Amino acid sequence: MRVDANFFCTVPMDDAGKVAPTARRYGNDSVIECYKNLVAWAKVADEVGIDTMWLTEHHFQYEGYEVLPNLIQFGQHLTSVTKNLRLGQMFNVVPQWHPLRLAEDFAIADIVTGGRMEFGVGRGTVPREAWSLGTVVASGDNAMSAEHDRINREVFEESLEIIKLAWYNERFSYRGKHFVFPPDEIPDRGSYVDDLTLIPKPLRTIDVYQPVTSPETIEYVPRVGHKAVYWLQNAESQKQKWDRYAQIREEVGSPVAPGEDRTLVMNIHVAKTREKAMVKGKPGHDEFANFLSPYGRFSSYRNPDGSKVAFNHCPTVEESNDQKIQIVGSIDDAVDTLGFWRDLLDLKNICFFFDYPGVTRDEMIEQMHLVTEEVFPKLGEKIERRPLPNLTPLV
Repeated sequence: MRVDANFFCTVPMDDAGKVAPTARRYGNDSVIECYKNLVAWAKVADEVGIDTMWLTEHHFQYEGYEVLPNLIQFGQHLTSVTKNLRLGQMFNVVPQWHPLRLAEDFAIADIVTGGRMEFGVGRGTVPREAWSLGTVVASGDNAMSAEHDRINREVFEESLEIIKLAWYNERFSYRGKHFVFPPDEIPDRGSYVDDLTLIPKPLRTIDVYQPVTSPETIEYVPRVGHKAVYWLQNAESQKQKWDRYAQIREEVGSPVAPGEDRTLVMNIHVAKTREKAMVKGKPGHDEFANFLSPYGRFSSYRNPDGSKVAFNHCPTVEESNDQKIQIVGSIDDAVDTLGFWRDLLDLKNICFFFDYPGVTRDEMIEQMHLVTEEVFPKLGEKIERRPLPNLTPLV
């Protein structure tokens, strides 16, 4: 089974789970400590056989969560201190980027790293950064505005069309609702610009990874051939989305094998005993839940009677464990939950979210060793890493 790791890029937080997320304001020194941690964790991920280390983009997060604004740039650095680890973006918030700058930046990173970068794309969740960077987004802060969601989705989909045109064509032009490239009547050496050429282009065909949650995205991702990423879903909902992906790929003439082109993200904190795991796992889980519940991240949970929870539901660690949506427990607890998902989905690629707030650098390193060296052997699974592209990095 391919094993990946996702890091939210959160500052060291010794009071996780104890205060409201908005009660903190961290300075630049704490942000730099986060970056130092990421370097250390990348080296360990490389050593234990993790295939891809995924980083998360966000902006202006003085509260200390998600403090890495440029995943391509930092991921490129991490390839310089590792040997076999791939670096990916989970996710580039596409509407907050100029599409051609995103295409250029990733192409350069692909060349410099010899093809060790993975391209992940998302639409965003946070109005603070969306508005400040020139776009809009539907959020719990604006009652999930249908108008903002429509605009955001249109910009996202046009941007992906532009990026692919630019990567795979010597010359390209584009006329959409939100973008026109090149703009009309650009004078150029006695004539006008009719098309553009992206300099540089990536060295290979780039896989595109995208999170799948909304009904529209469930249909869009397989139809355009993106790889699907699923997170924080109840079993029934997850199984339906997983199978629908394969059904649509079959319909469009690009069928997939069981489990292929789909990734399950699983939050995890393990220890020899459940009680020991709770010491750091419960505060980290609760901090994570308090931070993300206003954005509807846990709305797939279910009440004890099976009914839907509220949009802003904030789960307990007991709920997360009982519904097998997150893992905070013993080695055996982890084996049980992972075995459940493996059998339900014919799982081929799992991405562990190790980055609960409050977990220290050394504790995070211990987590990677526990999962790869104790959980997986007991699960009866071998960790598999894809061979790297046969490309030469610029070193």
